[in-house]
This record gives sequence, C-alpha cells and structure tokens, in this order.
Amino acid sequence: MKLQLLGQAVLQGAGLFYSTIKYKKKDIDSVDNYTPEVDYILPFDGEWYTANGGVTKNTSHSWEILPQRFAYDFIIVDEEGKSYSGDKEDLRSYYCYGKEILAPADGTVVLIKNHFPDCRIMKDGQPDPDTPDIGGNRIIIKHSSNEYSAVCHLMPESVTVHKGQTVKRGDVIAKCGNSGNTTEPHVHFQVQNTAHFYSCLGVPALFSGIQKKLYAKYSIVDTRPLPEKEDIKGGYIHRGLLVRNIGNE
Repeated sequence: MKLQLLGQAVLQGAGLFYSTIKYKKKDIDSVDNYTPEVDYILPFDGEWYTANGGVTKNTSHSWEILPQRFAYDFIIVDEEGKSYSGDKEDLRSYYCYGKEILAPADGTVVLIKNHFPDCRIMKDGQPDPDTPDIGGNRIIIKHSSNEYSAVCHLMPESVTVHKGQTVKRGDVIAKCGNSGNTTEPHVHFQVQNTAHFYSCLGVPALFSGIQKKLYAKYSIVDTRPLPEKEDIKGGYIHRGLLVRNIGNE
C-alpha cells in the first residue's frame, strides 16, 4: 500500500473509532429517529444519477462508516448508461467533470480544501494509489447548529468561496472534479453533525424542490438490486434515481 493511502486509512480509521465511541448513544439507525433541521437542494443543476446512497442499511453509501452512513455519490449518465464519451482515462470525457457545484442551503463556509490535484483514472477501476487525501478538495458549510454539508472531490483551485463567507442556497461555490479517493469524477455529498469530516456523525439529508424518477436503465449501470419498498422513505432519495432541482436553473 502506498504511504499516502496508509496515512489516509489511519486517519479515517481513527475518525471512525472516535465517532463510533462518541456517538454510540446518538447513532441514527432510522430516519424515523431524526428530525431534519434544514431543507436542501441538490448541489448541482441539471439531471444527475444517484450512483450510491440511501437512508437504510440496504441502500446506504457506507452504513458502518458513521460519517458516510447517509452520504450520496452523484454522476451524469447518458441514454446508454455511460458516464463519459471518448477516452475513458481523460477526465474531460466525463459528463459531470467541470460542472458547477452549488451551495445546498444558506449557511457559513467553515472549511475549504482547494489544492489537491485531480486523481488519475486507473485501468483496473481502482482509486489512484497516489491520492494524498480521501475527501480530496471539499467545502463544508454550517447550516444549523447540528447540520453541516460536505461536498467532496472538487476540481483543483475551483473553489470560489472562502472560510467564514456567508453563502445562499444555489450560489456557485466550485466545480466537480476528481480529487480524493475516487474511481471517476463525481460529487460526494453528505450532511454531518459537526465540521469534522472524518470524526462526525452523518445525518439524513432531506431534499426539497427536487424532481426524482427511477433510471430506466438501472440494470445496465448497477448489478445491485433496486431498493425494496421498505427502503424507500418519503422525502428522501436513494440509488437508482435520476434527480434534479426544480426551479433553480
């Protein structure tokens, strides 16, 4: 294992251990046990595909990793189920690469990472072993006393806001990139209870003013079964959906 990845694994492991101990009695195992404090829009315009994520154990991005339990990964796909056109190893071939990233709600910027390089697309489908940081370039925004959003894997030097800045819902704050622990360009989005990316407790993100529909060619892009009826919770999204903001474009 590369030294960089080893260091990142240790950091993430320490954060997970800390969050598991600290939030053992506050662990959210059902959206029925949590009252959202903020309504979010999606952190982008246009129609994107929900590649990972949901609010149940069966649909979760990473159920056992508390910070990412309710996280989502988003990409853009075409009618053939592909996320790129042209050279697979060229980041510019990916439909979502360079797309504008939006503030998902009003808030204050509390953390920025902006200088990590984009990672390479590896032929074996694995993340670039030379990535210096799992989250890559990212922005964390405080929206309420217990809800902070984190948007990760941003394009290097694309962040347009600064720490301490007040942002409004829908403001352009960066561009989608491929920095961090990724296999291809995408947006990683999560809502958490503190500003600490590795040692927080992930909480369910409730989106409002969005359109969602099941992607007709889901079986082409994902071998996992579609979420069962019990995994579909009103007001929340899950993998397999095409989603877009309504009235924000």
